[in-house]
Amino acid sequence: MLLSLFLSVLSINCDLTRGASGIQQQPFNSGDLSSQAAASTLTFKLVHDHGQAYPEESSLKSSAGPQEPLVVFKNPQPGHADYAPPAAVIKTRPMRVRRPRSQSAFHDARREARVNGISTCIDWDDIEVPGPDIEDRETLLELAKITGNAYALDSGSKDWYPLDGKWNTSTPFGWEVDGDGFRGHVFATADNSSVILSIKGTTLIGGPTVKKDKINDNRLFSCCCGYVNWRWRMNTVCDCYSSGYRCSNECIRNALLEDSVFYTAGVNLYNNLTYLYPTANIWIVGHSLGGALASLLGTTFGVPVVGFEAPGERMAAKRLHLPMPPPSPFNLDSTYHVYHTADPVPLGVCAGWNGLCSKGGYALETRCHLGKSIVYDTVEKKGWYNSLARHPIKVVITQVLNEDWGNVTKGERAVPEATSEEDCVECFKWEFIDGAKEFPSEGCPRKS
Repeated sequence: MLLSLFLSVLSINCDLTRGASGIQQQPFNSGDLSSQAAASTLTFKLVHDHGQAYPEESSLKSSAGPQEPLVVFKNPQPGHADYAPPAAVIKTRPMRVRRPRSQSAFHDARREARVNGISTCIDWDDIEVPGPDIEDRETLLELAKITGNAYALDSGSKDWYPLDGKWNTSTPFGWEVDGDGFRGHVFATADNSSVILSIKGTTLIGGPTVKKDKINDNRLFSCCCGYVNWRWRMNTVCDCYSSGYRCSNECIRNALLEDSVFYTAGVNLYNNLTYLYPTANIWIVGHSLGGALASLLGTTFGVPVVGFEAPGERMAAKRLHLPMPPPSPFNLDSTYHVYHTADPVPLGVCAGWNGLCSKGGYALETRCHLGKSIVYDTVEKKGWYNSLARHPIKVVITQVLNEDWGNVTKGERAVPEATSEEDCVECFKWEFIDGAKEFPSEGCPRKS
């Protein structure tokens, strides 16, 4: 049943152009940019739940090595006669994205950097698409609710945030009791021209994804495999620690190649999504781990991204050898992080041997983000203290985005200004041995 559903998904629009590393999303017609990217409002409805499953019991299992996870979709079905699809109304504005011209070239460059330590410049296309209006508070609030719904099984769950009405219930594939992989939901406009991929973040207590969530957090967002001090030597997620504050870069890079790392599953999921919506304008959103993964995928495919309370993913992008577009590789105009100053996770201080994070087995030490950040200074304005209790998406929805940040009647901003983190430094105490083999921080030169 699982395999047949997956193959049926792949049979749709099978005449799309295929690259060596997956499906190429068809670019927008440049002649239609004015109509496509003009400021407007979009109304989204839930069309798919998505999940990750492993073909352990299928004919795809072999002795050749680890099997790639299947990314499958479940269409929600009306549960009763008076079912009416609800809507999330979101304002848009023209947004410039830098998209790799070829996914094959993108992943070939990653491979060349990983294997031979050579940075290869690739071609990028500057494309104007309709993106979320990140200066509109109501738009950020709706995106936060859509992001929060990635944590819920379906619209019947108590944690589901209603979006202009009651949503139907469904039981998606990939959310079974023993399912432990990449999760979320897919929303789309009525004409399927715009799609939002919402990625679930870390589940701290209970649930089948806890183990892999923790592995991904500590591999992607710690300085060295989640190592805090000698007490953690037997609890790290990879054996890359040497001595003192010395860590093997090559070891970390190899650890990020394992199938338990969600980035690879996210790439597969996005490629499958383009089978279903080959010409759609796709956005990616997520919270915490999901927000960082959204940014990494947005960089890979060149699409608008909004992440909430995400740990810094810039170091993860380097370790994954993701090529960066010129002129400034970290100042992406289509990636936005929204977080507040009382959350230790995006600030990179959810670590330390006696902290709450370390007691839970987490070392979230990275603080430098790609793109631009919209930072709410809740410590100064609200008098909050730094606490992991301020991290859940519910806090963002009900206590941060629930009101304008400034007095708009006095000309103040409703949303803090988005700024880049170009001078950010992290993991300064660590010495990374055997060479960096990373893409240069200045990026590749822009071609005329």
